[in-house]
Amino acid sequence: MKYYLIAGEASGDLHASNLMKALLKRDVLAEFRYFGGDHMSEVGGELVKHHRDISFMGFQEVAANIRTILGLLSWAKKDITAYRPDAVILVDYPGFNLRMAKFCHELGLKVFYYISPQVWAWKKKRVHKIKRYVDRMFVILPFEKDFYAKYDYEVDYVGHPLLDALPQIELKETRAFKEANGLDERPIIALLPGSRLQELKRILPKMLQGLQAFGAYQIVIAGLKSIGPDTYAEWTQGASVSIVYNQTYDLLNNSEVAVVASGTATLETALFDVPQVVCYETTWTTYHIAKYLVNIEFISLVNLIYGKEMIKELIQHGFNPKSLEEEITRLLQSKERKELKEKYEELRVILGGGGASEKTAEGIWETLNRHD
Repeated sequence: MKYYLIAGEASGDLHASNLMKALLKRDVLAEFRYFGGDHMSEVGGELVKHHRDISFMGFQEVAANIRTILGLLSWAKKDITAYRPDAVILVDYPGFNLRMAKFCHELGLKVFYYISPQVWAWKKKRVHKIKRYVDRMFVILPFEKDFYAKYDYEVDYVGHPLLDALPQIELKETRAFKEANGLDERPIIALLPGSRLQELKRILPKMLQGLQAFGAYQIVIAGLKSIGPDTYAEWTQGASVSIVYNQTYDLLNNSEVAVVASGTATLETALFDVPQVVCYETTWTTYHIAKYLVNIEFISLVNLIYGKEMIKELIQHGFNPKSLEEEITRLLQSKERKELKEKYEELRVILGGGGASEKTAEGIWETLNRHD
């Protein structure tokens, strides 16, 4: 069968790649065409748009790039119409993918959604569009199934795909990792400042300012080759810092503590048992619009899943060098580390078992081969 996937972000690329592998087990003749990234390219098929070129975040950035986004939507519609896939699989990326769901449904294609938009946080009216245009929704957070049930829409809870993705990674032990990246013997504080340029510009310099007092540790940034050293150099000039590229999991596996921009990385850090503080800042306009519209108590996945504050969130004005230094100092204390790691174990229990990719692939395959 022919599958068209749209994953517009780095995390979606990872999870979509594992879903593609699971589909290939059931459909050895599967053909893939997709918006995605390097992980999906490694599986096969044809990459038509890379996520680094189509990822826009925040109200201001979306508004500034609206012509580009509309152009991408138009291009995607034409490409899908020409390709005529048996199934369209939309992976997160809601602003774009919900529009594509409507188009694909009206084109008469089977539409599957993997990793639900965060409709429980804001824009709850989107649920009605999902019910109308998505043939089957696969959710990865435990509370999402009950949320959708309130709208009389049955979804499949498959568990979080990170539980499957992380064990597949072959990790370097500490000495090999440090030698391969020219790092010294000091323990590591990891910085995960995000994958979008607008995040890096605001968050990374302030992260570095808050870590100046920790000379007994080496500061290492989780860099992305797609962004490149010249770009990072703009915001790290004069700082005593190292950068390792496309080695985030190895970095987390060998770090004492991490400073993380909000997003999937907070959950990844927790699953590596690394004590962390979450930092985030956006434009004044985006922050205040979001504060008005978004109906959630926390911004990090870890705290949202746990249901209360497990890790400290330093947001907007609360994110400053002094507050970051204080929180890192606290996390380096043995008692705090022990208590947080115990909570991480509770988080794993809440997330349940693995198998998200396999369960989703099975659901898609079952629906495509159903003879009603």
